[in-house]
Amino acid sequence: MTIFGFNTDVRHGETVYHVQSEVRQTEVVMQTMVFVKGQCVAKRVVSYANAAAEKGFSEEQIHELIKLQHKSVIDAISEGRIDSVRGATLELHAGGGEVGLSLQLIKTETNSADASIIMYFHVSEEGKNVSAEIVARAGVADDAKIITSVTTGDDGNVGIHVPFDEDLRREAAITVRATHNGKSATRRFRLKKNS
Repeated sequence: MTIFGFNTDVRHGETVYHVQSEVRQTEVVMQTMVFVKGQCVAKRVVSYANAAAEKGFSEEQIHELIKLQHKSVIDAISEGRIDSVRGATLELHAGGGEVGLSLQLIKTETNSADASIIMYFHVSEEGKNVSAEIVARAGVADDAKIITSVTTGDDGNVGIHVPFDEDLRREAAITVRATHNGKSATRRFRLKKNS
């Protein structure tokens, strides 16, 4: 398995941004993160699962796709459009076009009273808010235990309650999938233990 990735520093105004892109082949996603002084300030995640399923899809194509994604983020920063990078989660289809849903994590809150997490999401399609089905699972497997299944409002917003139970402790990951009109977007979150 070949590992693809790029690291670039880019300056806009007085700020130096470190842009790091990588292909995560086990999750079939390309991820670009933007750091300022070691803190992640923006992230773009693109699933290339649909494109990879096409006949003849190659590692060379993955390399070209991540190179284009890396360059597009650098260009956005150079032009002062860092907000266009934040929370972008897309599906990549044959032909390299980004279409589908954007599933953005807005914020998380912990509830120490019942040892749970509340995750707030926003779903949009081509910049427009949509009502979508949201399914959250404990772990990364397609058949992992469903934690919750909800529908966003027409504004695309929803909060999901995630109980921190034994399944979640064992898996140490949450997979959230949004579905709308036959399109889907998936985000995976690794849980970190407090030391």
